Amino acid sequence: MSVDRGSKMVGARTGFLYDEIYLRHDTGRGHPERPERLTAIVARLKRTGLFDTLTPIGAAPAEVKWLYGVHSPEYVRRVKSSCETGVGHVDSPDVPACARSYEVALVAVGGVLAAVDQVMEGKVANAFCAVRPPGHHALPDRAMGFCLFNNVAVAARYLQQHHKVGKVLIVDWDVHHGNGTQDMFYDDPTVFYFSVHQSPFYPGTGAANETGSGQGRGLTLNVPLSAGAGDATYKRVLHDLLKPEALAFKPDFVLISAGFDAHENDLLGSMRVTSRGFAELTRIVKSIADECCDGRIVSVLEGGYELEGLAASVEAHLRVLAGRPARE
Repeated sequence: MSVDRGSKMVGARTGFLYDEIYLRHDTGRGHPERPERLTAIVARLKRTGLFDTLTPIGAAPAEVKWLYGVHSPEYVRRVKSSCETGVGHVDSPDVPACARSYEVALVAVGGVLAAVDQVMEGKVANAFCAVRPPGHHALPDRAMGFCLFNNVAVAARYLQQHHKVGKVLIVDWDVHHGNGTQDMFYDDPTVFYFSVHQSPFYPGTGAANETGSGQGRGLTLNVPLSAGAGDATYKRVLHDLLKPEALAFKPDFVLISAGFDAHENDLLGSMRVTSRGFAELTRIVKSIADECCDGRIVSVLEGGYELEGLAASVEAHLRVLAGRPARE
């Protein structure tokens, strides 16, 4: 079932989802995926005055049943037990976790679902979710790459199951390929997954010939780029490759896996995207959503580890979502 495209609001604002509980996910001393990522974002938005123009969205733990749309019940139980018994990680050392990490991850998913609800109910035009832990590496039955639950993938299934949305576009511009998200929807004709990412790089997936299977053939679009790609290359990829395919797909809702670790100063990536570049990418995705689904977008934080570049990029991203001018 498709959503009604005739109910676009006039003057609707951009939602901002954040909760201090996300700071309670303790990844250990010196880890790049740290609470300061979120406090840096919030501090910059407040300092520049953008924060007060955004509509706050409250978060609550997701009902576990929504996780089962993409994760196995056994995996969800394992995440809970691994966190609560103090193992210190889930499945592998590259997914550090503390006693409260399961609780925090549930609120991360729940926050994204709350943002989806706000957009679908017309209370905001679009929304950005400043959550952690991130999600796009999480597989149906395994944690990977700092990720516990796949926030964006759960949201896609929630849109379809709860809001009866037909087709969902997921745009992933994190510097790492979203292997978990791709795996979950690889044979699904109702979800179009797009990723532009550094290659070769972790996690080693995302080749251009990975295009989907079965009924989902042609609905996965990977664009691997060599280290050093910058604004012009990324803009060309989204405008020339993603946009025509997305318009042909005609999504009823757009989700963004908004990783900002392709920033030129990031600690983990080797790309050269600037905060202005991320604004340009946002404009392209927003134009797709405006044409196909009345601008319905929920954007969810993934990577981004150099604090100043991350905060500046999120601000630039939000200014475009909110229709506000860039800062000089």
